Amino acid sequence: MGIRARSILVMGVLGFLAIAVIGITSYQLSIKNAMDEAKIKSNIILNYAMATKKYMKLVQKPLVKELIEADRFYPELMSGFVSARGTFELFQESYPGYIFKQATIDPLNPANKASKEEQVLIDHFRRDPSLISSEGQLTKNGEEVFYFAQPIKVDSKSCLRCHGNVNDAPKDQIEIYGAEAGYNWKMNDTVAAFVIYIPTAAAITAAKKLSLTLVLIGAGGIILILLVIWFFLDRSVVLPIVQLARRTEDFSLGENLDAPIESGSTGEIGALAQAIERLRISLIKLLK
Repeated sequence: MGIRARSILVMGVLGFLAIAVIGITSYQLSIKNAMDEAKIKSNIILNYAMATKKYMKLVQKPLVKELIEADRFYPELMSGFVSARGTFELFQESYPGYIFKQATIDPLNPANKASKEEQVLIDHFRRDPSLISSEGQLTKNGEEVFYFAQPIKVDSKSCLRCHGNVNDAPKDQIEIYGAEAGYNWKMNDTVAAFVIYIPTAAAITAAKKLSLTLVLIGAGGIILILLVIWFFLDRSVVLPIVQLARRTEDFSLGENLDAPIESGSTGEIGALAQAIERLRISLIKLLK
């Protein structure tokens, strides 16, 4: 294998290794950026839901209590989470892949029943009371999603009015949800978690396309550069060396000694040409 082929092979291998590293790195960075963006979105959604819930608790609920009997209960008017969930359902019409859930171990509303994955999250919050959130990726309904979760603790007596002793609960609540589930909660217990699910399939697909595009562009660039280097080596290195080798072989046979070596090359090739020219002159002198 000649100088030209070996040089091209080495540079080609190194170039394609560099392109592979760039492709993998760009994919990882794109995925990281997608997850960071999903986390920002989940925080915005959760904070908006919590603001809706807080507004219901501080403003709307006290006004409603002044207008109805003490034992009446209208979830849409008096439950902060029902209000937040209802608002999110309207939001979900524009973003159908997004999910906001109050995942509960023992809920009043069966729709809030925690899945196996969500039960694991809640158990994690229970084992580590200092943990304020959890996030990650999982597959939900066959799709890749990013999740962000925060624990829900029983932190006020108003929670126990509806979820403590069933006999203390509003009669309307019992008529709506029954008396079997969602009761006997204890103060400071972690009973549920707010969970936001953000779809990531589109972001992952975009990251793959971006990485593939970069690899293809880089590979095309490497091939073009290798062709240029091949042409340069052929004209500036290989061809002059081959010509000098032929002249040197002629000298060894005593041929073409009268034809001087002319080389427009500089650097190492030029120095080699000058050395062989001096050899030609020396051979002529020796023969004489």
